[in-house]
Amino acid sequence: MSILRFLGLEEKAASATAAETETIRKIADALDHLYPERAKLIAGFAYLLGRVARADLRISPEETQVMERLVVEHGGLPEDQAIIVVQMAKSRNVLFGSTENFLVTREFGRIANREQKLTVLECLFAVSAADESISVIEDNEISQIAHELRLERSDIVAARSRFREYLAVLKKRALGKQTAV
Repeated sequence: MSILRFLGLEEKAASATAAETETIRKIADALDHLYPERAKLIAGFAYLLGRVARADLRISPEETQVMERLVVEHGGLPEDQAIIVVQMAKSRNVLFGSTENFLVTREFGRIANREQKLTVLECLFAVSAADESISVIEDNEISQIAHELRLERSDIVAARSRFREYLAVLKKRALGKQTAV
C-alpha cells in the first residue's frame, strides 16, 4: 500500500496536475449562485487570505474577521456567505495547505487580471496586519504568493510600504534604537 493511499491522498496526488484544484471547486460550490468564473475567483481569493493568515501556523480571530470583511468588500458577498467561504478556506488551508498552496495560487493567477492580483496583494498585507504585526514568516509568505502570481518586485515593495508600521522586523529595529540611547 502506498503512503498516499494510506493517507487518503492518492487521488489528490493524481489530480494535482489539473489546472483547477479541488480546493477551489469545494469553495466555489458554496457560491453556486454566482457565475462559475466569479465563484472560482472568490474561492481563490479567500484561500490566499487563509494561506497568509496561517503562515505562522495559527489563524487568529482578528485575522478571521479581516478575512471575512475583505471577502464581503472585494467578493461582493453577503456577510453570512462570506463567513462560510472564509471558514471553508481556513479549513482547506489546515488540511491541504502544504499540497494545495501553489496549485490554488497558480489557478487564481490564471483567472485573475493584474488589478485583481494587486488587490489580493494589498489584502494579504491587511490580513497579516490584523494583529498589528506582520511577522517575517507572513511577509515571506506574501512575497512567495506575489512571486507565484507573477507580480513584480516593485508591486510587493509598494504594497509592503503601505503597511511598514506593522512590519515586525522594523519594529525590532526601532526598539533596538530606542534602547541603545
